[in-house]
Amino acid sequence: MRVSGERDLSILLQNLAPVLHPDEFVFCTIDPGCIPAGVDPIATMREEEGLTLVVPRRIAEQMGLPYTFPCARITLSVNSDLDAVGLTAAISNALASEHIPCNLIAGYYHDHLFVPYAEADHVMKILSSLSSSGTK
Repeated sequence: MRVSGERDLSILLQNLAPVLHPDEFVFCTIDPGCIPAGVDPIATMREEEGLTLVVPRRIAEQMGLPYTFPCARITLSVNSDLDAVGLTAAISNALASEHIPCNLIAGYYHDHLFVPYAEADHVMKILSSLSSSGTK
């Protein structure tokens, strides 16, 4: 049974409710099927070149995995429908106007932003402002 999320962009923006996770995350790549024991990625993506893992930085360092993009993970608590239109664009535009890169991963219930770790607090303020205005 599919549980629908919100589709209305104004409602999505008003209810972003971003949550900043305390860990610092990184992106790694390994050969498919070779996730080392003890590594429990929060996200994976299979690509032609390899399997991308998103893991806490401390885990990547403990396991000796090469990594890139030390980042903060911000979860948007609003339950967004996978068919919703404009949420990613609104967030991308708001962050791009501040020259902040963002990698977004959509989960079944929520969207997760990965932004430079040093910019996390600034991004939280931008998202709060975007949510308060409720505009695109």
